[in-house]
Formats: sequence, structure tokens, C-alpha cells
Amino acid sequence: MANSKRTALLLLSLLLVCSATLVAQTTPSVSVGAGLQTSFTHTDVKSITSTDNFLINSARIYINGKAAEKIKFMFNTEYDGGTNKVGILDAVARYEASPGFNIWMGRFLPPSDRANLYGPYYAHHWATFTDGVQDGYPFLSAGRDNGIAYWGDYGKLKLSAGAFDGPTTTGSPKVLVAARAQYDFWDTESGYYLNGTYYGGKNLLALGGAIQNQSSNTATTLDFLLERKLSGMGVVTVESEFSYYDKLGGYNSRYGLSRGAYVLGAYLFPQKIGDGQIEVLGKYAEASFARGITTNDPYYKQKTSEANVNYVIKEFNARVMTFYKSTRFTAVNPNSWQLGLGFQIQM
Repeated sequence: MANSKRTALLLLSLLLVCSATLVAQTTPSVSVGAGLQTSFTHTDVKSITSTDNFLINSARIYINGKAAEKIKFMFNTEYDGGTNKVGILDAVARYEASPGFNIWMGRFLPPSDRANLYGPYYAHHWATFTDGVQDGYPFLSAGRDNGIAYWGDYGKLKLSAGAFDGPTTTGSPKVLVAARAQYDFWDTESGYYLNGTYYGGKNLLALGGAIQNQSSNTATTLDFLLERKLSGMGVVTVESEFSYYDKLGGYNSRYGLSRGAYVLGAYLFPQKIGDGQIEVLGKYAEASFARGITTNDPYYKQKTSEANVNYVIKEFNARVMTFYKSTRFTAVNPNSWQLGLGFQIQM
């Protein structure tokens, strides 16, 4: 009788172990994260009363899962402080067979410039996408569009290409096609999305180019990133981009042609002060706008200068960024400047 009970208990234990193993093997793995950017900004526009604002610039929830070994899912949300609503940021079905062969379909960032592929949370500076140069590609929401793309890593070479829903971004019924190529001369960057800095985690010398086309209208960019960790002497970064938006994208829809360039330089001090490190950063951009819809739309230039003093606690997961930005126009828009304090946290 005792032996029968022991045998029954043993069989029950084995059944429970097998059931737990089966559940672990068949239940999709899911990870959940979140991000927040919040700031205080003083804005002074020429001939207009200045304003002081406490803002929630962005709040996101990240959900990633795996349905099978090579079939994955990404779903991210974005809070819009202007409308006080939460919307879909990314919704992507991902087939990732190998580093060199990956297919994404859904809503995500199309092949474009490095700035679009790192976005505000992985940018090096605070005032992203305000200079008339970086990420002027057409988009549905936050740089995203609905479509399908291939991407692959081939050692130091990265390639991506895809087709996207033109009507949602430009109003044209034609498909929008996009492609990007990048070569890393030093350390390599894996994956589809990129960073604006690695805070010394990589030594980078990267050159990339991207093009989007719809009905012979084109948007083209070239981008460059150099980052070097100096032995015991901190981290130096130089980032630059040239853009040419010809009847596709751009910062002002009334103009058929806009082009420009920027250069960014940063230095991360090696000494730790409290929980983090101090970083100084400067950026200068210049863009021009031509071919207005009417003769009353004059050619003009935009010049943007930005300076940051950042306190980097845990790279992109915890950093405090003080910023000053000056924006000057030769026509159309009034000059302005901003001064503020931003805080970013991710988990």
C-alpha cells in the first residue's frame, strides 16, 4: 500500500514537471517597458509674449513578445501631450530568420536617416526634429508609416528596403518606397533601430545614406557618426547630416524644395559626480526653403543653434538635460529662443 502511494506521488510529480515544462515551451515570452520625457521650457518668440510650460513631451509603453523562435511581435504606444490621447506608435509583426534576413510588417519607422531611426529617446540632444534638416521624411505619426520592409546585417554593412502606404502620409495614391545603406568602419551596430550615441560603449565611424521615392518625388539624406572613447579621458562624439527634400517631406508643406545640414559635437567627462557624469553638447543646423506654392512664398533660411549640459545617470534610462535653442529665420517665421530642463527615464 505504501509503495503504491509512493508510486502515485512520483507519477504525479513527474506529470506536474512535464506540464510546467510544456507550458514554459508553448507560452509566448513577453516583456513590458515604459519611457517618459518631461520638461520645463521657457519660450520667447520675437514680438510675441513669452511662455513658461511644464510639459509631458512623451510617455510610452513598450510591449515585445515572441510567438515562435523566429516570429516576434512589437507593440508600443505614445502619449500625445497636445491632444491628451494615447495612440499606436509601433505595431509590427517580425520574422527574423537570421542577422541577414528579417521581414517586418505593420507600423514602424521606414528606412530613413539615423535621426529618425533613433528618435527622441535615443538621440544625443534634447531638441530633436526642430532644425529643418533631420528626419524631414513624410510620416503618419512620430516618423512611422504602415508598410513592409526587409533589413539585414552583413558584418559592417547594414541594408534595409521597403514599401509603405503613401496615401496616409502624403495624400498621393502611389506606394512610397524607401531604402537605406550603412557601413560601420569600426565597431558594428546590430538591429534595425539605431542610437545617436553609445556613451562610450562602442567606438563608431559610421556612414549612412537613405532615399524615399513616390511618383518621382524624392527625399534623400546622408548621415555620419563618429564616437570614440578616449583612454581615461572621456568620450568624444561628432554627428552630422545632409538632407535634400525634393517635393517629398520637408518641414514646410508650402515649399517644394528644402535642403540643409547640421553638425553636432559632444564630450562626456570621465569623472563620476554623484550618480552620473556631466556631458556638454553643441549643435548647429542650417536649412533653406525654395519653390513656394505661390510667388508670395519667398525663399528663406532657418538657422538653429542648440547647447546642452547633460547629467547622464544611466545612459538612456535616466538622464537630466538642460538645453538652450535659438532659431532664426530670414523670412516667413519669427525668430525665437528656448531655455529649459528635461528629464528622461526608461525601464
